[in-house]
Amino acid sequence: MPRCARKGCGKEFLSTENTDQSCSYHPGAPVFHEGLKSWSCCSDKNKPVLDFDDFMKIPGCEVGVHTETVQQTAPHGPKPTATETLTMMQSKEGQEVYSTARSRPAPAHTPATALTPTPDSHQPEVEDDPSVTAAPGTLCKRKGCGVAFVSDEENRTGGGEGTICTYHPAPPIFREGSKGYLCCKRRVLEFEEFLKIEGCKKGRHVFVLKQVASEGLNDQAEQFIDCRVDHYQTLNEVFVSVFAKQVDKERSKVTIGETQVHLDLCLPAQKRFKRTIPLYGPVQPHRSTYNFYGSRVEIVLRKLDTRSWTVLEKTTRDLGNMSLTFGVGGRTGTIGGKDIILDEQNKNRAS
Repeated sequence: MPRCARKGCGKEFLSTENTDQSCSYHPGAPVFHEGLKSWSCCSDKNKPVLDFDDFMKIPGCEVGVHTETVQQTAPHGPKPTATETLTMMQSKEGQEVYSTARSRPAPAHTPATALTPTPDSHQPEVEDDPSVTAAPGTLCKRKGCGVAFVSDEENRTGGGEGTICTYHPAPPIFREGSKGYLCCKRRVLEFEEFLKIEGCKKGRHVFVLKQVASEGLNDQAEQFIDCRVDHYQTLNEVFVSVFAKQVDKERSKVTIGETQVHLDLCLPAQKRFKRTIPLYGPVQPHRSTYNFYGSRVEIVLRKLDTRSWTVLEKTTRDLGNMSLTFGVGGRTGTIGGKDIILDEQNKNRAS
């Protein structure tokens, strides 16, 4: 069956059943700003979200017919380019002067920062529970797959083509207009092209999450879940937020090492979040802290050096020409902030 190309829909449809009320979609463009994700056409109605999965669940704000024709929308804000950067200089009169200049390649003698391969220490990947019936049309829960469930014979049993899941095991990343997945190298600028990035790993579909047995909890069923992890940085620290509600402080553990953070969080209703995060840069464990709050766990990592962390987790993949800038002094989003914070590398570039 053909698949609708409208943003926010993506459903398969039959031409004989396609009416002007069949499709719920977004006529506008996606907006990614400072970690928040929303749609330009309904940002006043649907609040921006941080998690990409929550963004993909934002319901369409208009209805119409399904179509295979890609809808063209005006870009939201200036379109980023890969060859130009915006720089700020201060004139003798004290005025800020902004200019767009083409980026120059780094000198040949400048050593590149190598990403040392690390073992995949993330929590075990989710598995499908074939003993639980899945409703027809249920989408595979793996990122980048999008296959809709037809039947057990088609999608679960045997080794037919319909049982093969091509997906992304790591989360998406959005940096300075560039979009891609942490597990593979390809980066694109347009959101439509991002949705078309083919998965880099093959496995079995996941239509119903499988529950696993708990460890030492009277053999009762315990479900491993995935919690959203967000972060931001200053010159000397990295602030990590794990969004998990009502964490049991007595049974939960947070272990901070020089190169990784291990999380084992016990939540209500026999749910558990377990994950080891290999860090992008080294930290000082004895000067790092964490606290439990009602809706999240806050971790403050003290950097061992003042490098800028491109991402939170170290990866074996080459992220290309991607950097994460530091904020200006004052509140987040303050217009006219004057105190610019730079790491040592950017200080040398600016001088």
